[in-house]
Amino acid sequence: MLPTKLALILRDDLPPNLAANAAVVLGLSLGARLPELLGDDGKDADGSVHQGLNNHPVPVLTASGDHLKTLHRAEGVLKIGFTEVARRSRAYAEYLEALAETEDPEFVAVALYGPRAEVTKLTRKLPLMA
Repeated sequence: MLPTKLALILRDDLPPNLAANAAVVLGLSLGARLPELLGDDGKDADGSVHQGLNNHPVPVLTASGDHLKTLHRAEGVLKIGFTEVARRSRAYAEYLEALAETEDPEFVAVALYGPRAEVTKLTRKLPLMA
């Protein structure tokens, strides 16, 4: 069993297109911060190379918007939040400017990474995305 754990928690009222977008944005952000989780490249039987993938299972869970805020404030784990401010922005500079003016932003999703016990404690009661 791995000593660390990843979890992706999406807001429970997201339509499929926004859920997929949030998952991709957080996956890219998390991957950039944790390159050590990238597995080795592999080859298939035809010799084609397949780039390495994340070597951790990633449960995709759901929670209310309020619970996402609580998760984003958690201590002892890496957390990356995707907010409504980010989702609605069309350029990164626009996002940063709008975020700087936003108090208590609403979350679309949160990714967590850290010690297995800590991430499990934070997510054990959350349902898998249906």
